[in-house]
Amino acid sequence: MRLEEFDYELPPELVAQAPRPQRESARLLVHQRAAGTTAHRRVADLGEYLRPGDLLVLNDTRVLAARLFGRRASGARVEFLFCEPTGEPHVWKALCNPARKLRPGEVLLLAEGALRAVMLERPRDAEGRPALEWTVRLEELGSDAEDVLSVLDRYGTVPLPPYIHREGSEGAVVDRERYQTVYARRPGAVAAPTAGLHFTPELLASLERAGVRTARVTLHVGPGTFRPIEVDRVEEHRMHSERFELPEETVRAVEETRAGGGRVICVGTTVVRVLEAVAKEGKLHALKGRTDIYIYPGFRFRVVDGLLTNFHLPRSSLLVLVSAFAGVEKVRELYREAIEEGYRFYSYGDAMLLV
Repeated sequence: MRLEEFDYELPPELVAQAPRPQRESARLLVHQRAAGTTAHRRVADLGEYLRPGDLLVLNDTRVLAARLFGRRASGARVEFLFCEPTGEPHVWKALCNPARKLRPGEVLLLAEGALRAVMLERPRDAEGRPALEWTVRLEELGSDAEDVLSVLDRYGTVPLPPYIHREGSEGAVVDRERYQTVYARRPGAVAAPTAGLHFTPELLASLERAGVRTARVTLHVGPGTFRPIEVDRVEEHRMHSERFELPEETVRAVEETRAGGGRVICVGTTVVRVLEAVAKEGKLHALKGRTDIYIYPGFRFRVVDGLLTNFHLPRSSLLVLVSAFAGVEKVRELYREAIEEGYRFYSYGDAMLLV
């Protein structure tokens, strides 16, 4: 497949720059594959399309306040995005901008001098090229015992996607709450699993009362989620690796749903990747590790019956995954319809339910 098959033109005004006033007020494009029908509703109407015995699977990762700014001894400004721990105390992998001018052993002051960042090394990949991320030791001055998660929560800001343009700190307080799912529990992501941003405790409770169960997985979304596919042949793309956990209780919930004739509905592409990555290796089972699974058209889905997802960037692995699930031409048609109907796109945008 050629990459241009997953391209489309989006009017700039349809890129959502802020969340809707209420989470569940987002628009919902519903496509029921068996019936061949499409409807335009709201996320608040989701219960009308789910049945008693269905299982909603959620990603409970929590977005880190991972973005910090520092200065070199020269006064030059450097942006840091702390991505994940290395296992060594206080040492994390971090994207730095600019990265090429930094040197191992260099010390920068961050958060107006409250933090010290020591540049350790920039590993090389298998082909000898510098890795995207540096390893960095981050410490709070005068408080070496403070762990990095606490430091980030105190001094960092939520790293919004690059297509959201804000002046200064506009919206930062709102983003702390709204660029986070209401069921986020496990810190570790640098981007939100955006399909879950539409849920409220009240909506989840109403679905439960209607007989729809919920279960959870964890996939810590990494910065690679925003990287476009850069090869012409889609099959040749290589995915980034992300940390995940599939707990035993979720495996049981899937098995019980299957036995009872219910459907497994994934809230977001991250949930699809967890379930299908484990199932691809054999029987679904509890597992904790990393996955670089790449799902493109022709993939055999073993677990997923339905997908709630936002509208994704052109030429992205996320759009390719959705196309694998619903069909390339059908997704292209649905995206055209969403654009004609004025749906809002990307992280703070509207949603689509595919069953």
